[in-house]
Amino acid sequence: MAVPEIIPIMYEPDYHTGAIGQWEGGQFFGSAIAAFREGYTHTDDWPAHKRWYAVLHTFDAAGHHLSTRVEHVGADDDHRAAADTALERLNRWLDALTGLRYGDIAIRPFQHIFDGVLFGLVIETFEGEEHAEFYPNNIGFYEPWDGAFDT
Repeated sequence: MAVPEIIPIMYEPDYHTGAIGQWEGGQFFGSAIAAFREGYTHTDDWPAHKRWYAVLHTFDAAGHHLSTRVEHVGADDDHRAAADTALERLNRWLDALTGLRYGDIAIRPFQHIFDGVLFGLVIETFEGEEHAEFYPNNIGFYEPWDGAFDT
């Protein structure tokens, strides 16, 4: 089965897709996530290179990408403060979405680069099978394209 034009994503509270749903302007996918910049090679001081971000992607009702808001808020060498700040920032952005309702979404592939990190839903091939991968969260979507995912 080919990758569909629009990828369904299942809402799972308190998990990887706990900040997705609809709002007055369409759909959204938010996260507080840590990631390494493209090309990073592991070093002993890796926590200083693992950067925390607050991220909010918005989409229209048909799943077209409208915008991405990303803010770098710290690094993993101060894990608790960086993670808490990313979550606080995301929650503030979500609170500003008029008519917010958490639930399943369906979006089209897109890419956004910020601070040397890929954010987006990208079609890839793994072991000869196409799938959709959400970055930098590393959430994979596969057949039967029902919104369920692997991490």
